[in-house]
Amino acid sequence: MDPRRLRLLLELSRRGSMRAVADELGYTTSTISHQLAVLAREAGTPLIEPAGRMVRLTPAGQRLADHAVTILAALDAARADLDPATEPAGVVRVAGFATAVRRSLVPVVATLAETHPAVELQVREHEAPEALALLADDEVDLALVYDYNLAPRTFARDVTATPLWTARWHLAVPARDDAARRLASPDVLRRYEHTPWIVNSRDTADEEAVRAIAALAGFVPRITHRADSLELVQDLIVEGLGVGLLAADEPPRKGVRRLELRDPEAELRSYALTRRGREAWAPLALVTRLIEGG
Repeated sequence: MDPRRLRLLLELSRRGSMRAVADELGYTTSTISHQLAVLAREAGTPLIEPAGRMVRLTPAGQRLADHAVTILAALDAARADLDPATEPAGVVRVAGFATAVRRSLVPVVATLAETHPAVELQVREHEAPEALALLADDEVDLALVYDYNLAPRTFARDVTATPLWTARWHLAVPARDDAARRLASPDVLRRYEHTPWIVNSRDTADEEAVRAIAALAGFVPRITHRADSLELVQDLIVEGLGVGLLAADEPPRKGVRRLELRDPEAELRSYALTRRGREAWAPLALVTRLIEGG
């Protein structure tokens, strides 16, 4: 049913005559009569009946007019909710990898509480493939994901990707390996040609970046261990069980040495993803803008 016709029926129930409705809404009485006749055909039952020289709503027409109050109010609420100019309010569901949640999202929580208390964040920690799947299934509104400059990720055409921040990544090796600190890329990589390598267990981006780095140094890495937690990666490195990539801007734990990668450099790139067409929803646009600004 066309909501414009429902509004005419509702106005008729309130004002009592087609003339009054016509005067209020700027239509002719013949236009209103025609539109209500179409609405009756859509409803499958008469909605108005003669009452002397005027008309009145039938019992079915009155019930539909009662429904129209709720229907039209819901439509008005939906328009206001989707209006980019409206005051942001609602729940924004976010899935993202741990570093992005800590670095980009957690600081936003305090800002929202102070400036937009009607906006609530619901946070879920997920690696990029998991977050992208949740976004595709409309189980979250915002996905925080990453790729590497050496292993670019392809995003679906129905999402909008907003670049956030980038971070250099270095090779992490046992601190007791004193010889390694005197090497420069790509020699430093060749030293670990036969050493076990550690990559992420829930995303292939790390492995693709490691393989790209090793290929440029002329060897195929021996991927042996897979771990999601960067703390566990460092535990494995300390015990001499392998080497892997770690963020250059975060201090390593005792027993781990970072070696700068050059020619090529390894750079992690983070993104905020939304489903195309939803990025203008006021609460989501606000959160994305705050994350981007941070």
